[in-house]
Order: sequence, then structure tokens, then C-alpha cells
Amino acid sequence: MTEISPLGARAEAVRALEAEFGELITQFRRVITENAHRVNPGMLPGAYKVFTTIVRRESITISALAEQLLMDKGQISRTVRELEQLGLVARTPDPTDGRSSLLSPTPEGLERLDAARHPRESGLADALDGWNVEDIERLTQLLHALTNGTTPDPLP
Repeated sequence: MTEISPLGARAEAVRALEAEFGELITQFRRVITENAHRVNPGMLPGAYKVFTTIVRRESITISALAEQLLMDKGQISRTVRELEQLGLVARTPDPTDGRSSLLSPTPEGLERLDAARHPRESGLADALDGWNVEDIERLTQLLHALTNGTTPDPLP
């Protein structure tokens, strides 16, 4: 029987985690694609991501949006124009910079997003139904540490 070194065990654990993240990403892509189509048939997932980022930020410039999403400003501008044409997003002058505009979701956009999310709203809650609160909180802490590149706090 071959013994696995601590470094080998760590590498195997990281590979297993990577595989699980891959599965999770595939599921999220499916949800995003379905939600995008419910907001507007034919909407691409990228446009949905731009739209939901505008919704989450409430008011944002194209430059800040491009920076946050790590996308080209030209691509963001084209996507925003599409969202405007669909009645999902509106532009208003930026009071702090007259050369720029603020993007905000329209009431119709918020209603359509809410309706699109409704069928899946309880999906995560349902998936975590059998979990205890401490495990949910610990997973949240671990994901936060991973996202920020920090070491998680040790278990109490």
C-alpha cells in the first residue's frame, strides 16, 4: 500500500475542490442563462451580468462598471445600449462629472429581474435545508477568505 505524502494529500484535496468548483460554476451558468432568458428572451448571460451589477450598485458609471467586471468599455457601452433599448436601464447625468452618466435600473427592469429570479429564489435555501446554521456560517467564512486570498480563522 502506498502512503500519500502530506503534500500529495494537499494536492489531491485542492484538485477535488477545483472539481467541485467546476460543477458549481456549471450550475451557476445554467441559472444565469435561465434568468437572462426570463428577463428577456435571447438575452445573453454577459448582458444579464452587466444588468445585475447595475442593479446591485444602484447607480454606476460605465467606466466603473467596466472596471468592476473587467470588461472593455466599448463592450460595456454596447451592452448598456441594449439594456436601455429593452427598458431595463436608464442614464442620468452624473452630478459629480458632467462628462459622464450614471446607469441605474428602471422600475420595469427591477420588476422583470424580480420575476426572473422568482422561480429559483429558494434554490439555495432548499439546498441548505438540512445544514445547521454553524456549517452555513463556516462555509461563508471559508468562501470569503478564499475570495479575498486570506487564511480563514481557525475553528473555535
